[in-house]
Amino acid sequence: MIKIENLHKSYKGHKVLKGLNIEVQTGEVYGFIGHNGVGKSTTMNILAGLIEFQTGRCIINGRDISYRGPKNKDVGYLPEDPKFYPYMSGWEYLEFIGRIGGESGNVIKQKAMRLLEVVKLEKSAKRPIGGYSRGMKQRLGLAVAMYHDPSLYLLDEPSSALDPEGRLDMLNIIEDLKGQGKTVFLSTHILNDIERVCDRVGIIHDGKIVVEDKLDSLIGKFVQPVYDIEFMKTPDKDITERLLKLDYVENVYLQDNKASITIKSVEKDSQKLLREIAESDVYIASINLRRNSLEEIFLKVVK
Repeated sequence: MIKIENLHKSYKGHKVLKGLNIEVQTGEVYGFIGHNGVGKSTTMNILAGLIEFQTGRCIINGRDISYRGPKNKDVGYLPEDPKFYPYMSGWEYLEFIGRIGGESGNVIKQKAMRLLEVVKLEKSAKRPIGGYSRGMKQRLGLAVAMYHDPSLYLLDEPSSALDPEGRLDMLNIIEDLKGQGKTVFLSTHILNDIERVCDRVGIIHDGKIVVEDKLDSLIGKFVQPVYDIEFMKTPDKDITERLLKLDYVENVYLQDNKASITIKSVEKDSQKLLREIAESDVYIASINLRRNSLEEIFLKVVK
């Protein structure tokens, strides 16, 4: 569905994309993550056909977008901060989109009603968009992206301005699109959202993809067991140094009376770690085993 090969993009001599390579399969949800300013929105704008690039190739559904042509209705784009005519209502804007596409009034009415219900804006459909909150504008932007029922969705930080309920609604819509066989290219800084809905993940750093893999495979490669331990009182600092000298301990983070200790293997190393702590003459209030998160994996990869 998407194939990006050795893509380069600069702004006034500042290199943003430095040989970007991405491949997204039809029907998958692809999570595109990276720090601010590394080229995520630039990549989105290139895929949407809004800006050009210097060198490389960018192919969507077999169509090389290096060559300008009619706007591709098979791509739905939700930018991070969608813009609208503030004097129009949500209903009028969707009607405007339909008229531009040459559709009849009855078709536009049916589509607009259904989409406003999907994004839960039906009660605000007749209000001027200028009075919408940023979250409401994101909802309307999603309805606009869905209007022509495209096969590919480009969603740039789609839930950044939404409250928890709105985020859940957005994730449910993405899962529904996936169920319909749509392809979703999703950029977000909310890594819990990536873990919930994405099939594969690409991490961009310094203008290039540094890791691209299936989510379960990525977790298998990078996720490590972490023991979160709360002590009855703050232990001596030397416990950190002592634990780090053990060959099966990857990392120790100690703050006040709480420690997070990353080990290599639950099966092989848990008993040894607990025995070591028990012999350190400290009193444990609680202990919990967890797996490190996608956020921790991301930080480890980019470092």
